[in-house]
Amino acid sequence: MQMKKTRITLILCSFLATACSSNGAKQATAPALPQNDYVTFIKPGESFKHSQFTDIENYIVQLKNKKKLIILFATWCADSQRTIEQLQASPWVNNSELQIIAIGREENSASLAQFKRDYHLNYPLISDESRTIYNTYANKGIPRLLLLDEDNRLIQEENGEDVYALERLLNLL
Repeated sequence: MQMKKTRITLILCSFLATACSSNGAKQATAPALPQNDYVTFIKPGESFKHSQFTDIENYIVQLKNKKKLIILFATWCADSQRTIEQLQASPWVNNSELQIIAIGREENSASLAQFKRDYHLNYPLISDESRTIYNTYANKGIPRLLLLDEDNRLIQEENGEDVYALERLLNLL
């Protein structure tokens, strides 16, 4: 009996350790990734490669001449859900000085539309079904948070698996 409890505990710990580093289908078998395995392909001071997106409602979203928070996330990811909830509870969610854009990694428009309704989001959601956008900026791990300046240069990047990541970025505003 004790051996069975130990085995179940190890399986649960392994599952939790994977966090949101892979997609939902592979999450249970993916190995835990040390933080240093996460690579961001944009460094502070470098330009964000996108100047516009088409959102899930087929509107063109231009990156405006203000600071921007880009959230690379997945609807199924608990860390992504927590980060979105933290943002929704912050005063920045309705601040006209910050443009927020959330990009759903491997998400289609239907899943993002449901997520937008469920979380009462008032900012654009972008579908990235093929990971094309995500792969431009990172290799693993969600949510990834990119804070851009008025000229679309990276100020700071954070891995949202850390519960204080959003707070650190918002403190820079």
